[in-house]
Amino acid sequence: MKTIFKSVLLTAAMAVSIAPVQAATSLDQLLEEVKKNRVSEARINAQREAEFNSARADKQALLRKAQAELKAEQDRGDRLTKQYADNEVRLAEKEQELDTATGTLGEMFGVVRQASGEAYGRISTSIVSAEYPGRAAFLEEMSSESKGLPNIEELEELWFALQTEMTESGKVSRFETDVVSLDGGSSRQEVVRVGTFNLIGEGGYLLYNSENAQVQPLGRQPDSYMVNAASDFRSSTSGIAPFYVDPSQGAILGLLTAKATLSERYHAGGLPGYVITGLFILGLLIALYKIITLTVMSGKIRSQLNNTGNPSSSNPLGRILQVYNENKGADAENLELKLDEAILRELPKIESGVNIIKILAAIAPLLGLLGTVIGMIATFQQITLFGTGDPKIMAGSISMALVTTAQGIIAALPLILLHSIVAGRSKSIMHILDEQAAGIVAAHAEAEKA
Repeated sequence: MKTIFKSVLLTAAMAVSIAPVQAATSLDQLLEEVKKNRVSEARINAQREAEFNSARADKQALLRKAQAELKAEQDRGDRLTKQYADNEVRLAEKEQELDTATGTLGEMFGVVRQASGEAYGRISTSIVSAEYPGRAAFLEEMSSESKGLPNIEELEELWFALQTEMTESGKVSRFETDVVSLDGGSSRQEVVRVGTFNLIGEGGYLLYNSENAQVQPLGRQPDSYMVNAASDFRSSTSGIAPFYVDPSQGAILGLLTAKATLSERYHAGGLPGYVITGLFILGLLIALYKIITLTVMSGKIRSQLNNTGNPSSSNPLGRILQVYNENKGADAENLELKLDEAILRELPKIESGVNIIKILAAIAPLLGLLGTVIGMIATFQQITLFGTGDPKIMAGSISMALVTTAQGIIAALPLILLHSIVAGRSKSIMHILDEQAAGIVAAHAEAEKA
C-alpha cells in the first residue's frame, strides 16, 4: 500500500511540474488563471484517486491469491505427513510379510554370502586369477553388495567359481601374460603355473599381486639350485621333473628371499670380520708358499740321497755334504760341530713362516671373540636407547656378535691344519738332515778307529 501511495504522489508532482505557468498581467487575469488551475487540480485529483483505487483492488486480489496458495500448501503438507506415516506402517507390514515368506531361505542367504566372501578371499589372491582375470568381480558383488536372495544363476556362478579353482589347482598350465619387471617396465612372457602354488617365468619364480592384478618377479630369487630346478621344470615338455613347490602360495618364497645371503652374512661381521679375513688370507698364502718350497726342497733332498758322492749347493743336504767334504781331515768331534753348525744355518730357511701360521691360527678366534664383545656392547646400547620392543633394531649387532665368532673359528681351523702339514714337512726335512749328519759322524769315527 505504501508503494502505491508513493507512486500516486510522484504522479501528482509530475503533473504539477508539467502544468504550464503563465505570468498574469492583471487581477482579473490572475483570478481566471486561479480558477482554471483549480478546475485542473480537481480533475487531476480525481484521476489520482481513481488510479489509487484501481491499484488497491489489484493488490487485494494478489493478497487473496497468496493466502489461497498458502492454505493449499498447508493442506498438502498435512496430506504428505499423513501419507508418510501410513507408508511407514505399510513398510513395516511388508517387511514382516517378507520375513514370513522368506522363512528358512534367509539362512541360505547368509550361508551364500558367507561362502561368497570366503571364495572371494581365496580366488582374488589365487595365482589362477593371473591366467583367468576378472573371476572375483562377481563374488565381490555377491558377498558385499547383494541385498536380496540369490537366484539359480547366481548360485550356479558361485558353484562354477569354486569348481574352477578346485580343478585348476591340479593342473600345470602354460599361458602368456604381461610380467611387470622390478624397474617398472613390462614384457610379454610365457608363464608356467603349477596348480595354485607357483608361477615360473624366464627369470625364475614369479608372484601374483592381487591388489594390482599383476604378475611380477620376486624381489630376490631363492638359492640357485631352486631357480635351476624351476628353469628345468619350465623347459621340460613331458615326463617327471623335480620342482620345489611353495604350498603357501608365495609366503615361504618371501621368507627365503628375506634370508641373508652368504655375502650379507660376511659383511655383517664388520671391521673385525674384515681383519679376520685378512689374517686368514695372509696365513693361507704363507702356508701355500711353505708347502710349495718344502715340497721342492724335499724332492731335491731325495735326489741328493741317491747321489751323495756329488753334493749340490741347491739343497740343504748337498750343502751339509759339502761341509763334510771340506772337513774330512778333522776329528769326529770337530766334524760333528761343523755339521751341527751347517744344520743350524739351514734351520731358519726350513722353519721360517711356520710359527707365523700358528700365531695367525691363534689370533683369528680371539679376534672373533673381540667382535662378539663389540656386538654385544652395541646390542645393550640399543636396548638402553630403544628398549626391547623391536628385535630388528638389535639384529645387526647380534649378527656381528655371532658372525665374527664363526669367522674366527672358520679361519682358525684351516690354518691349524695347514700349520700341521707345514710343520710336519719341515720336521721331516730336519730329520733327514740330522740322520745324515749323524751317519756321517759315525762313519768318520769308525774310520778314525780303524
